Amino acid sequence: MSTAPLVTGQAPHTLLRELLDEQAHPGGAFDPVALRELDRDEAFPAEPCRVLDEFGLPAHYVPVAHGGRLDDLAELIRLVRGVARHDVTVAVAHAKTLLGAASVWVADDADQADALGRRIVDGQIVSWALTERGHGADLLAGELTAERTGAGWRLDGEKWLINNATRADQLCVLARTGKPGDARGFGLFLVDTHALAPGSHERLPKVRTHGIRGADISGTRLTGATVPVSAQVGPDGAGLEIVLKALQLTRTVCTGLSLGACDHALSLAVRFAAQRRLYGRLLSELPRVRRILADAVADLLLMEAVSEVAGRAAHALPREMAVVSAVAKAYVPGTADALIAELGELLGVRAFFTEEYAEGRFAKLERDHRIVAIFDGSTDVNRHALVKQFPLLARAAARRAPDREGLAAAAALHTSLDPFAPRALTLAGNWGCSVLQAVPDAVARTREEIAAGTAPAALGRLLDAFAAACAELERELAEHRPTLEDVPAADFELARRYELCFAGAAALHVWSHRDAHAGPPSPLWAEGRWLRVCLARALGRLDRPAVAQQDAAEALVEELVRTEGRGMTLLSAR
Repeated sequence: MSTAPLVTGQAPHTLLRELLDEQAHPGGAFDPVALRELDRDEAFPAEPCRVLDEFGLPAHYVPVAHGGRLDDLAELIRLVRGVARHDVTVAVAHAKTLLGAASVWVADDADQADALGRRIVDGQIVSWALTERGHGADLLAGELTAERTGAGWRLDGEKWLINNATRADQLCVLARTGKPGDARGFGLFLVDTHALAPGSHERLPKVRTHGIRGADISGTRLTGATVPVSAQVGPDGAGLEIVLKALQLTRTVCTGLSLGACDHALSLAVRFAAQRRLYGRLLSELPRVRRILADAVADLLLMEAVSEVAGRAAHALPREMAVVSAVAKAYVPGTADALIAELGELLGVRAFFTEEYAEGRFAKLERDHRIVAIFDGSTDVNRHALVKQFPLLARAAARRAPDREGLAAAAALHTSLDPFAPRALTLAGNWGCSVLQAVPDAVARTREEIAAGTAPAALGRLLDAFAAACAELERELAEHRPTLEDVPAADFELARRYELCFAGAAALHVWSHRDAHAGPPSPLWAEGRWLRVCLARALGRLDRPAVAQQDAAEALVEELVRTEGRGMTLLSAR
């Protein structure tokens, strides 16, 4: 599989979008009829994955430093989004290799990472064997063991509900090396399934699932499986730490699955609304329907702002990723589930059809997407992680020292990024969250733009309301007192509001760091429309009064209908 440069001047996600649109025609690998049949038969999407392999997508799972093309995590998110826009199952099945390899990138052993990079570029599949039957997300309860031998390690135990466990060439296995419950008693091991002795490795049957029916969700059982010393990933006792840092990357990439599912849902809903008549008018002309579509656009753009900033933060703000990734994984999939449900109400009974309407695509994407909010840490797991960092975030906010340079790099979507530095990742938010800490800076800059006539005056009152909401959140964090027992419901609610403030702040930073030298603005960027509807939407969900942005919302709905949803991205021409 070649790693030759792609067409000069075209972003990989643009090229992939063009390819998959072609493959969605009748007879293609991404033909909705073919994808529906795979889902019905619960069959692995081998042909769609072959198309992605031939495109060279596996190389985008490998950092440039290790022989691949991954130099921008946000671009990888866009690629995953492009696949999920057609089929979430295919995206989950193929992108699993990134999840399996992420721990090796984080451990940062050059020889080991280079070797794995070559295998992935050549088409090998890597699976992340973390969870066990009966333990789920409680990784500390893991029972699969690794014991030293004269020549390396012996692995014994079972991993279950593992994506691509049956198809994997390589398994990245979390194993207990010390006493039960000891956080430093775990190791990671990269297991070549083809090199294991006969009888030491059993592939467990695929589990039937409600969504992502064709994905290989199965398990593996290791019995006296021996691996060499070189299979160990990272130093002794660092297995859990490496996994938690790798999750900061994989949780961020998961946002691409949600964005793609929402793109698909919005496209189906808009086409229906633009063709269906009720009371002598098109649905897309009815005020209530337009409000639903306007809210969906605002939510999609807020999610995209979070996803873009989070992906770029892995390069520009790596010390803050413990916070940023938890926010992104809690906010984006949950918001996407709500958006899809609302659009399903608009479609009515057609949202439940498996064949009669649009090849059953809406029902399938709704089923498929439900898992995104669960794997790699559920919404509650990520909110719990955020709550535990509230004291650190409060102290960092009091210091009034955001990383302005790093934030500018994360928010300026038109600029290149420094190489990813995995050793800069941390387990806790000691450095705070620059996205929220720098809201006063962004508000001040935007007010200056309003005064200079380069930003719409309509932003003024929105800025006031949003700045007040963020200031109130900061006060609540300062007054928050952590509990030693179970996290109270009020803390989860505070985490939810933290996510909303983060989303609005991400949008504001993307706006204030936009390309000042770009050509005429697109319909989204003209008159600050997308930012206005995003801030109004965030404020509304925070239960704070906001000035209605009816003109901006109407303009975006018109653009939505005109493009059938294809233009709803912050990456449209500035």
